[in-house]
Amino acid sequence: MELWQLHRGDSPLVIDVPHSGTYLSDALRSRLTAIAQTVPDTDWHVDRLYGFAKAEGATLFCATHSRYVVDLNRDPSGAALYAGADNTELCPTRTFADESIYLDGEAPSQAEVSDRIATCFAPYHAALAAELARARERHGFAVILDGHSIRSEVPRFFARRLPDLNLGTASGTSCRPELQACASRLLAEADGFTHVVNGRFKGGWITRHYGQPENGVHALQLEMAQDCYMDEAPPYRLEPARASRLADVLQRLVRALTLFRPTA
Repeated sequence: MELWQLHRGDSPLVIDVPHSGTYLSDALRSRLTAIAQTVPDTDWHVDRLYGFAKAEGATLFCATHSRYVVDLNRDPSGAALYAGADNTELCPTRTFADESIYLDGEAPSQAEVSDRIATCFAPYHAALAAELARARERHGFAVILDGHSIRSEVPRFFARRLPDLNLGTASGTSCRPELQACASRLLAEADGFTHVVNGRFKGGWITRHYGQPENGVHALQLEMAQDCYMDEAPPYRLEPARASRLADVLQRLVRALTLFRPTA
């Protein structure tokens, strides 16, 4: 099983979807609890929601493996993204509902974590970095949109219901101010959706690592509440009417990011 699926576009925009994958090897699956085998913390259908982006000229780069193998949006050093908050691990051992992922005695050792970094995390990011470098060489700059979703209510991580659309730019450091303003304005204009900028989700490791506007790479993360487009209970069905409304918003955002040109 390949680690990612890639559709290569010609615009400056690269859309990365690191958590929509569900693949688990048989060997790993056999070590997981029954609930973990259903990979409940997947960013369900996000790759499908951005499927239109191929026709917009964007590069679409989607992981195939579950985040339970290795979380592609965490610091490989193991450093926490949010100091003082409850953070998930590079190789998670607890679900978002704070249930065990592994059967007793089956959690990965540090040596296994290191192996997963070498065989999964590093190749994925080498390929993603290459796509950003290709876009920057062609256009003089690149934009990465890191696409995510999460259940609308996860008490482990945040109180009350999450806003529908959560834009993160590492508190304004991962992209030019005019790009953040453009994206924020489009989300604010999305009828029927709530939004916030740099709220609970300010951008994960991908946004913080690749977002270097001074070097011509501008990064944004969009975390979406899943009940905007799907049934949050198993089997996690996409709800076509809701998904269509959300896809319209995403299409307007992607078009704006595709057309963005940094000023001198």
